Order: sequence, then structure tokens, then C-alpha cells
Amino acid sequence: MSPRRNRPKDAGSSGPSPSPDDGGRYGGFQSRESWQGEEWSVRHVAGASAEGKTYRCPGCDQMIPSGIPHVVAWPEHSGVDDRRHWHKSCWNAKDRRTSRVQRSRNAPRF
Repeated sequence: MSPRRNRPKDAGSSGPSPSPDDGGRYGGFQSRESWQGEEWSVRHVAGASAEGKTYRCPGCDQMIPSGIPHVVAWPEHSGVDDRRHWHKSCWNAKDRRTSRVQRSRNAPRF
């Protein structure tokens, strides 16, 4: 059995502190990607930080259940209102997907 650490988390930390851009607060990391001629901010979100929330993926139009790791992406020129939550596989396949998503007549457009 390992001994328990009794020192505070902030005391004696020799590593760099997380910057606002690395996504440490949300359990993931942030990067920049180019897609459709625009620069996108992409943040990988850990499942623990998405607990109690559900989102609709724009890639497959399916729900992302609570607690599932996923990707949040938004164009750099826009604000946080344009953030979209994607399944990781849907974000990776965004160039191979068609732009026509089949929705029923009563489905809301997100």
C-alpha cells in the first residue's frame, strides 16, 4: 500500500501551472485546427467534467450522454455562443460526412 500524501496540492508544485488555454479546468487540452478555410479552437473535454449534461452532436445529430468524453469546437472569430459539442469520432470524420443531416419535421435545429 502506498503512503498517503499529506501536503497541500499547491505547495511545492514544480510543474507549470495550467494556463487558461490548455483546458486544465475542464479536464482536457485545447488546440487550434483549420477546417473549411477557418481557424477553429478545439477543446477535448473529459467525461467527468461533462457529468449531468447532455449535448447534441452536429456531426451525427445524436445525443452525447452525460459523462462521455467529447470535443468542443468553435470558430476562432466568433464567441462562445458558437461552441458545438461533437463526438470525438464525428469531429475526426467531419470532412468525410455529408452536409445533409436527416431530421424529422419536428426536430429542433441546433
